[in-house]
Amino acid sequence: MSRIAKDPVIIPDSVNIIIEGQTINFKGPKGEMSLKVHESVSFDQEENLLQVKWQRDEEKAMAGTMRALINNYVKGVGEGFVKNLKLNGVGYRAKVQGKKITFTLGFSHPVDYQLPETVEAKQENQTEITLSSCDKQLLGQVCAEIRAFRPPEPYKGKGIFVDNEQIIRKERKKAAAAG
Repeated sequence: MSRIAKDPVIIPDSVNIIIEGQTINFKGPKGEMSLKVHESVSFDQEENLLQVKWQRDEEKAMAGTMRALINNYVKGVGEGFVKNLKLNGVGYRAKVQGKKITFTLGFSHPVDYQLPETVEAKQENQTEITLSSCDKQLLGQVCAEIRAFRPPEPYKGKGIFVDNEQIIRKERKKAAAAG
């Protein structure tokens, strides 16, 4: 069973929370978000703490999930989330142009990726990009979609790496002995 649901969510001064029935609205310096909470979960809000409550033991796991989501939303609108992409390979590079990233990944054509509205991209150099957003789930989805263009491969170590991802390198395949 979940023990996470027992911990209260600490709400910093920079984040405002408005509870309207089973919907919680979050507003902070990094943006605004809204979460529809499962009907089996209720709340007790004190000054800067939000405690998740449940009725039966079967609902405890859902309460833990909702508590984790609420905590992610509070952290997202307050501080935001950041992921780093690194392109590794000869000729692999990217160019950020507003909400569009153009990748050169060894294909016969450049690959364009349109960023969602709440995701921001900054480019350190041609092979490193920093993505930031207030929505943790959306940021992870964007990174997964970009990584899918050229996932890291174990033989040459080429591909798109997310957050200093490590892959186990393999030795190349040997030709069978004639004989």
